[in-house]
Amino acid sequence: MYSDDDFGLAELREICFALPDVVEIETHGHPTFRTKKIFAIYGGMTKGAGTLNHPYAVLVKMSPAGIRVVDDDPRFFTPAYYGPSGWVGLDLSVEPLEWDLVRDLVTDSYRATAPKKLVARLEAPRE
Repeated sequence: MYSDDDFGLAELREICFALPDVVEIETHGHPTFRTKKIFAIYGGMTKGAGTLNHPYAVLVKMSPAGIRVVDDDPRFFTPAYYGPSGWVGLDLSVEPLEWDLVRDLVTDSYRATAPKKLVARLEAPRE
């Protein structure tokens, strides 16, 4: 379902692996990034009558307030299966692509799902 040279995957890996204790595991044909829980998924789709594939996307966990903020942004979509649990998809192929935004979304998702010990390492000042 994906190739290592797919658009945006190398950049997403770089962002994810900059976070403490991240591993990548392929699940259902997609790269997932996790600590104890998944915090980012590469690729996604919508479900229902308007099913759309988003092969070059990142799925992240967001707060309800964050979801409302991006609700009208055409770059974002509600992913099949994950959407009801507070996940959103960002289609990396829709302009404008802002890697700082991707980094912020991934980092916030990490904070929401990682164990407190890892979040504390993320927050600690770097020496």
